Parts: sequence; structure tokens; C-alpha cells
Amino acid sequence: MTEEAKKQDQHKPEEEPKALIEDEVLPEEEPDHPGWLSIAEIMKISHPVFEKSKFLIGYHHSSNVYVLAGDYLTIVDTGNDYTIFGELEKLGLSILDIKKVVLTHGHRDHCMGVFELLRYPPIMENKDIEIIIHAAGPAEFKKMLTETGFKLTELKGGETLELSGFEWEAIHTPGHTIDGICLYHAPTRTAITGDTVLPEAIADVDKAGGGRLDHYLYGLKQLMKKKIENILPGHDVPVARTGYRTIEQTYEGVMMKVIDINAESKTTWMEGAAKLAEKGLLEEVVFCCDKELALRPGNVYAMQLKAFALNDMGRCEEAIALLDQILEKQSDNAHALTAKGHALLGLQKYAEGLQCFDDALAINPDIKEAQVFKGMALTFLGRHDEAMKIEAFKTEFAARFKNEVDKLMHQKKPDGTD
Repeated sequence: MTEEAKKQDQHKPEEEPKALIEDEVLPEEEPDHPGWLSIAEIMKISHPVFEKSKFLIGYHHSSNVYVLAGDYLTIVDTGNDYTIFGELEKLGLSILDIKKVVLTHGHRDHCMGVFELLRYPPIMENKDIEIIIHAAGPAEFKKMLTETGFKLTELKGGETLELSGFEWEAIHTPGHTIDGICLYHAPTRTAITGDTVLPEAIADVDKAGGGRLDHYLYGLKQLMKKKIENILPGHDVPVARTGYRTIEQTYEGVMMKVIDINAESKTTWMEGAAKLAEKGLLEEVVFCCDKELALRPGNVYAMQLKAFALNDMGRCEEAIALLDQILEKQSDNAHALTAKGHALLGLQKYAEGLQCFDDALAINPDIKEAQVFKGMALTFLGRHDEAMKIEAFKTEFAARFKNEVDKLMHQKKPDGTD
């Protein structure tokens, strides 16, 4: 190359590789973080419990942080971001006014900020902060807290907590982890739900943290017993006014996980109820049947399956009310008659139950369940000889008697004593 050519080449702009120009995807700009927000303003709740309270949407791998302001400050979940406590001064709040910290569960993204908080020299010196966590929380975490000399309060669920001058109920909601708790403020119908209820997702079950799907259903049912309208979740934005429906959707989603189906499967409520019945999840069966009956009030199959579940749950009077509705339409429904007789046995109305079994067997003599229950009714009425003439009952009774004897034998001590 000539010297002139070299000079010209030095002044040419460098060409970018075509693949880089065509294929490179520039990252989207991350939106500005909103910072600390007023719970009262965002949720439109005019109550002193939230008048000065704030929350911070979690950064990246950190949970939301809630500051309940009243007679003093309470932090609910400290997150895993070690910069937030220095920002409290900007809100006109003093870090020295924090007297309690409540942790919804022991995952790092919710609780590790505790140790940054406790490192502040005046706090470490005074040790005037109470840490509140479920008793099943991580043992190592609790050990580290107690070794620093701070007060640790372990919950079981059902306690009334005084937080910043206001009463909150602690509700044990296992499932995501074994130590999950939610806080419920009845006057505002508000729940702080950690990872138990999230607006846009269902938290994974952390088996290492003791999480289980059946426990998850239990925890959600505890929340569904409350009149919850507003949710302050562990991640994402709060939910105003439609909180109960958000909990219900989470409950439905966990049920789908239990029976291993997804939204694309188009499973009907009754198909779901049948699968749940196979797993013995009776309350979930009733829930699905109620959903079906809300759509189709006259669905006899839904009424009957719900009645069977209610019977097995010991809710016999409710079962009878449903079965009577069925029998008004289908007086020859032998299975409904058998179920009603079963419910009457549960209410110790043996003679009435016996009549139901006789009516059912007159329609269909081959219903084994009706035969066994008839034998039970006769036994309860003191008519033992008649009961033992029923072959199905005799077989069932003998088998159960053998099982009871076997159990007693296993309970004996090595020397033969009970």
C-alpha cells in the first residue's frame, strides 16, 4: 500500500460488522423507580393506620418494604436492599423510631435487610427493636438475631399484634414456605401477604423451606375467611378493592397445580372437582361445585358431589338440604337417598336413615354402600342379628374389626401390656 493510500485509509470511518448492526438488540431502559410512596394515597384508604405509612417497591431481588407509622415505626419485611434505611430521613421519619420489624417469612429477599438495620450504631447500642417472625422460621437466622441480643418474638398464628399503635392479626399461611405469615387489619380490610398472595403470579413452593401445595391451600383458606379488600403484597404493586378475588385466583391456581393441569387444558369445574375428590381435598371439591352451581344452579351432579363431600366433612345438615333438593326433582335417585341416609346417621337419626337405605335398595338392590350403611343403622338401633344377615355389612364389619384388633396388637408393649 502506498503512503498516500495509508493516509486515506486512516481517515475512513471504521465499518461496523453487519451482523452486529442487524442483530444487536439494545436493552430497554429501566423505568425510573418511584421510590417511597404513601399507602393512604395509593390505596385510597383514609384511616389513621396508613395516614403516614409508606411502602417501597422492591428493587431487583428485594421484596417490597412497608413502613407503618404511628406511635412509632414498624417495618414489615426489610427487603434485601441495604440502602433503604438511609432514605427514611427523606420521608421525615427517623430510623431510631423503628421499634418493631415483622417478617412475613425467612427468605433472604424479605429478611436480610434486618442485619443492615441492626448495624446502625445507636440501634446496636440500645437494642430497642423487636423482631417478629413465625416460630418455624430459619433456625440459623433466628440464632444470629438472638446472638446479637435483640428481642425475638416467635409467632404461631392467631395472635393480635400491636404495631405502631394499631392492632393487626397474624395469620399463619404456610405453603410457599412453612413459616409464612400474613397480617390482617380488620377495620380497613387490608392484608399484608408476603409471597402468599401476589398480584400477577403464584409463588413457587420452596420445598427446602418446608413449602407444600396442600399447606398452600390451607393458608389461602385462612385468608378467605377474612373480609379482605386490599392487599399489600411482597412483590409488585398493591391491590385495592379487589383483594379477595386476587386471593381466590391464587387459590384456584394452586388447586390446578395440585391436580397437575394448566390454564390451557380447559378443565371444567366438575372435572377439577372429581380430580380433587380423588386426592381427598374435600373443601376444594365444595369450592369447585359452588363455582359450577353459580354458573348452572340446577346441575344435579354438582349438587350431589358437593353433598357427598359435605357428608365426609361432617357437615350433615348442609348435605341433607342439598340432597332434599335433588330428591324433589329425582325421587328415584338411589345414590342421593343413600347419601341422605348417611347424613342422618351422622346426626344420630338412625331410624330415618334406615328408611332412606331401604328406599335406595328398593330402587337398586346392588348398591353396596347402602347395604353397609343399613347394617350400621340396624346395629345402632340394637337389631344386631338383622344387621349380620346383610352379607356386605358382615364382610365390611369383620374386616374393620380385624383392623381394629391389629391396631391394638401393634400398640402393645414388648411385655404384652397395653
